Amino acid sequence: MAWRRLTIALVAVALVASSCGEGRPPSSSATANPTAAVSAGSHDSLGVRFERAFPVLPRVQRPTALVEVPGQNWMLLQVQDGRILGFARDASARSYTTVWDNRLRTSRDGNEEGLLGLALDPAFATNGYIYVYYSASGGERRTVLSRLSTSGSAASLKVVSGSELQILEQPQPYSNHKGGQLAFGPDGTLYVGFGDGGSGGDPMGNGQDITHNWLGSIIRIDVRNATSDRPYAVPASNPFSSGASAAKPETWAYGLRNPWRFSFDSKTGEMWIGDVGESQWEEVDRGQPGANYGWAVMEGSHCFRPPSGCDRAGLTLPVIDYGHAGGACSITGGFVYRGTRIAALDGYYLYADYCTGIVQAFPVSSAVSGGHVKLTTLRKSGLQVTSFAQDIEGELYLLDSDGTIETLVSP
Repeated sequence: MAWRRLTIALVAVALVASSCGEGRPPSSSATANPTAAVSAGSHDSLGVRFERAFPVLPRVQRPTALVEVPGQNWMLLQVQDGRILGFARDASARSYTTVWDNRLRTSRDGNEEGLLGLALDPAFATNGYIYVYYSASGGERRTVLSRLSTSGSAASLKVVSGSELQILEQPQPYSNHKGGQLAFGPDGTLYVGFGDGGSGGDPMGNGQDITHNWLGSIIRIDVRNATSDRPYAVPASNPFSSGASAAKPETWAYGLRNPWRFSFDSKTGEMWIGDVGESQWEEVDRGQPGANYGWAVMEGSHCFRPPSGCDRAGLTLPVIDYGHAGGACSITGGFVYRGTRIAALDGYYLYADYCTGIVQAFPVSSAVSGGHVKLTTLRKSGLQVTSFAQDIEGELYLLDSDGTIETLVSP
């Protein structure tokens, strides 16, 4: 997932993003500031503060997503163990309701397995559909994308028993790099992120292979008229929809190691991707249809296989990448800020590093693939950020592995 595996004795609750870092604890210094290899430098500014959003709400370990139910002042918190919990979007919230409990059918055999993706249908107000992505227990290792029906609203919201409609499943060769981000694009189609299948160094070559599976890719499907016989349609505008060269037609972009997470700019509709690196480089990519982001030919903007002299022809370079100096280890992608609390932050994309807790941002208006963009450090250390979230007003939240939920506020 977003987080590189740490020793159990040090971080029992850590989710990880790379097998090559297993057993390697982060540096004891949590204040190191990793630099962006393709950045013109970084500076501290904007005066952004972080504070507990729901200070009396009990902490639930290993949260993996948070979404707001439109028009209900109600939040849904996804937990890696297989639960979706509900609570009021109120600073005085102090308890949860259980919206869905899928723990018996969710595999937690691997540290990066579990309930990993959550999205509300764009027409949720009328159809009540929730989409989830999880590691399924029993049988061969696999991840499943399903649609759930709900009933009730706010505190009475529940998933209807027996309503799960499986959209697709992906066999998984190893226990790590599951991806799992779900997001509906501006056109109403569903985007799903898959990691490369796991182990280290992409031993099966999934990152550069779009013919056998969806591993190492972001796919795009239309689920608006899903039935058990036809759970999704492939949009004709997908870059590989023709199936030429035996490419999987669902594929939208590929060459990713473990996209944790991606999001759409609510103003422009552009996609931004945080892709977890192997052992040296983390990266942020601008989402583009048909793009090949290079894994495992490249890690970030650097050659990986071979370690030098790699062929970059046809590859899309990251907007920024940063190294593992000072204990950095695993990017958690965020959102472009479009809220109203912090005017100076408008149009900045935020991301975090799981091990150091650093939170950085850059203006998307000046970001180009393989170019130079100035980073702003919003915080040098802090939470082990497992995921970002965005509410209806465009304000952002950060989820910590121990269950803390923070929000950004003005100075």
